[in-house]
Amino acid sequence: MTSTPERPSPTPPTPAELRRWRQYLADERAEARVYRELAQRKTGSEREILDALADAEGRHEEHWLELLGDDVGKPRRADLRTRLLAVFARRFGSVFVLALMQRAEARSPYETDVDATAAMAADERIHGEVVRSLAARGRGRLSGTFRAAVFGANDGLVSNLALVLGIGATGVSSTVVLATGVAGLLAGALSMGAGEFVSVRSQRELLAASTPDPDAHTAVPKLDVDANELALVYRARGMSSVDAAAKAADVFGGLSTTTSAIRIQRAGDAGVTAPTITGGATDGDEHEEIGTAWQAAISSFCFFASGAIIPVLPYLFGLSGIVAVLIASVLVGLALLGTGAVVGLLSGGPPLRRALRQLAIGFGAAAVTYVLGLAFGATQS
Repeated sequence: MTSTPERPSPTPPTPAELRRWRQYLADERAEARVYRELAQRKTGSEREILDALADAEGRHEEHWLELLGDDVGKPRRADLRTRLLAVFARRFGSVFVLALMQRAEARSPYETDVDATAAMAADERIHGEVVRSLAARGRGRLSGTFRAAVFGANDGLVSNLALVLGIGATGVSSTVVLATGVAGLLAGALSMGAGEFVSVRSQRELLAASTPDPDAHTAVPKLDVDANELALVYRARGMSSVDAAAKAADVFGGLSTTTSAIRIQRAGDAGVTAPTITGGATDGDEHEEIGTAWQAAISSFCFFASGAIIPVLPYLFGLSGIVAVLIASVLVGLALLGTGAVVGLLSGGPPLRRALRQLAIGFGAAAVTYVLGLAFGATQS
């Protein structure tokens, strides 16, 4: 429960205080709308959690309404960031919005504002953790494909910019630079796609090899109770001999649960109830975070190609020389800033710092090849 703090003196609030409270009120209302918009796109527990967050923002709204009393005034607009979040929630309702809301909750000013209660400040901090957990589900669902997409785009941007600048610095014609860039695009995209396909397929095959046989439980009722072969299964998966024997005895004591007896994969799974183990093992999505091999391959190919085409664009439009180099560098720089910012948003980190890091790495690699191209061109002249 939030309560209105006692003002240090009976004097009426100052205009600055009224402006601040009205802004807080507008922001709380806007954040509640964001959560409700997101809830409309969810089902089950996620929807209930988002609705509960919206209700909590409503309690904060009541706090500022009580402080303002008759001085509520005309409804104010929320800050630009929160208004944009509301638009994104209506249009997309994706993990991007949750990641942005996570950062918004972490930046709450209530901890240092004397007019906000300690409970409100604590609410905002816990809201950040709730949203972090919700965003983690979405991050897990797209992490495999997203990893391939981001790596593909950055590799395409950096490698083809480096290739185009390096070849261009040798003094060859713009036609040769264009042909080299297109060849680099195709070769790199095919290589990235094939590499991701093999990598993800191999990873899933290795993990599948460690997954228990789904039909192994059918042998449990036929086991020799005295020999207790089932205990060996549990010991091989990390349980102590005493715990393995006790677990096996429990299984033999109630064979109605044996359909999930073999599903324990590690010692740490022993405390999980049978329905949970069975459900997680049979729905076929235990490797969801890795993504599929085809998803990774297609994402890598397409995003590498989309990144690699950018340094080639000036030459496609007939530009050459230093003008083409500058335009290609600017376009790639903007793209690197964009991919870095997206990674920062999804990871919950500062977008600007991640964007600048991407830019520095990309331009650093391109600069090295450009200098080498200049040196090589000078030695050939």
